[in-house]
Amino acid sequence: MGRLMNIDKRNIEILDSRMVEVLKTKTPQQRLAMAFDMWSFTRKQLINHLHSTHPEWDDKKICNEAARRLSHGTIRFT
Repeated sequence: MGRLMNIDKRNIEILDSRMVEVLKTKTPQQRLAMAFDMWSFTRKQLINHLHSTHPEWDDKKICNEAARRLSHGTIRFT
């Protein structure tokens, strides 16, 4: 049984102890590939969502909006 974690309710990025053990077995390259795959999946899902909720938007506007959302607003398009 793993030790209990002191959970700070302001931090939502706490890993389960079992996931920590899995990630310890991965190389840095494998962990980076996993992170990229998750980001890529999220981007595809967001683009599909934007297409379905804004059928009037063209592909450029969809991609720009996805980039804006994924960058938390740090990327701005005019």
